[in-house]
Amino acid sequence: MDLEAKLNERKKPIMVLGTSSGAGKSLTVTAICRILKNSEEEPIPFKGQNMSNNAWVDWEGGEMAYSQALQAFACGINPSSEMNPILLKPQGNSVSEVIHLGKSIGTTTAKNYYKDWFIPGWKVIKKSLEYIYKQNPNCRLIIEGAGSPVEMNLIHRDLTNLRIAKYLKANCILVTDIERGGVFAQIIGTLELMQPEEKKLIKGIIINRFRGDLSLFEDGKKWIEEKTQIPVIGIIPWLNDSFPPEDSLDLLEKKSRFKDAEIKVGIIKLPSISNFSDFDPLENEETILVEWIRESHNLKNYDFIILPGSKQTIKDQIFLEKTGLSLALRDYSNNKGNIVGICGGLQMLGTFLEDPFLKEGSKNFSEQKIRGIGLLPLKTTFFEKKLTRQISSESLWPCQSKINGFEIHNGHTELDNTQSSLKIKPIFKDLNLGWYKENKEGGTIAGTYIHGIFENDIWRDQYINLIRKRKKLPALKKRTSSYKVKRESIIENLANEFNKHLNLSSLLK
Repeated sequence: MDLEAKLNERKKPIMVLGTSSGAGKSLTVTAICRILKNSEEEPIPFKGQNMSNNAWVDWEGGEMAYSQALQAFACGINPSSEMNPILLKPQGNSVSEVIHLGKSIGTTTAKNYYKDWFIPGWKVIKKSLEYIYKQNPNCRLIIEGAGSPVEMNLIHRDLTNLRIAKYLKANCILVTDIERGGVFAQIIGTLELMQPEEKKLIKGIIINRFRGDLSLFEDGKKWIEEKTQIPVIGIIPWLNDSFPPEDSLDLLEKKSRFKDAEIKVGIIKLPSISNFSDFDPLENEETILVEWIRESHNLKNYDFIILPGSKQTIKDQIFLEKTGLSLALRDYSNNKGNIVGICGGLQMLGTFLEDPFLKEGSKNFSEQKIRGIGLLPLKTTFFEKKLTRQISSESLWPCQSKINGFEIHNGHTELDNTQSSLKIKPIFKDLNLGWYKENKEGGTIAGTYIHGIFENDIWRDQYINLIRKRKKLPALKKRTSSYKVKRESIIENLANEFNKHLNLSSLLK
């Protein structure tokens, strides 16, 4: 019996579509996953195709979007690349790396993507669905769409919205963001552009991010239901708990909630920034104010600077030089500044970057070997294949503690023998995972390949206490709960808020 025949025996999948990008699909799926988990169902998240440089590595070393990993945490299960079988990682100039079932299989231009990758993409989506159902026969898929499901120039080649909805005969929810305005036109326009058999799959509408008195929208709710003959199953109020945005451009609008913080952190907003969820633990520290830096200015007001991961390390290092940020970072270091580089940030802190296969943003021969910022005596060479794996190690600095995280990077980094490397020391027992160096005037320059390093509570606390000591602030007291416990609390609060305002009963039949 094939998958389509078996679907009649499965629990009905729920699919969340949106009237636009940013309507709230990811958080809605996350909330529904936790609501169903708490109802003793077996939810599993799924997004056929995602475009994001904010990635996660599963326990088999497969890459997937962080948003689906977060949704898996909401389900109480381990993330797996089958939950996001196609991941497109933008490299700039309308070029993306193509990830199928966690493995990099090539690059494509936007123009050629649908011509070259549509058929293999649909095959890998169906393969993932078959695998999930085989491993979890009693599960209920909670599926996230992408963007709008009715982009008419792309709909015939859309891999991740209505094609999946029809294939799985899913009960679909249409989410719209009232904060943007034009909510009635968004809903009616989206539904009018659907084919009759597609519109029949829409079983409910959610009005997201409503501010003010919910009762004031009763007439609007009645009008939508009479016009569409589809029930409004939820009006979700504006929520304060924040989650990482999928689009890094949203970081420019993201502001730390703690205005009376004692420590000020600056994160360089690289053009090709990746894995910005690395910094969620810092965003949730009440003693810390996080700001994003996108142009050169005096950095002396920051207690430490983070140079984050990059999808195009050579291109981003050239950006740092052209904007003067490289010089600003060197000056900051010479003035007792503290810097942490993660992955591509570690590589850029070194002396040289070599890109013989043009993998990291080099456009020509002159860019194949360039100088780094030069704050650590390290050189990096990029190869054709990248490393993806989960990490379990032990730190040596700023304290001894167990460390968990993951690696996603191209390139091999080693000590630069042309530079004085006597003062550089390993951060971890696994000597290739990171290094640090103390400045003559005080302050440290550190770099690591470990994504998720700040999720390690003891390590994060000790690093923050190192900064606090230099500011003559008292050390942080031993915390009572970890960041991962707090993340669980945020997911639970999100689910509780949705549950107050959302009626899923009709979709579960």
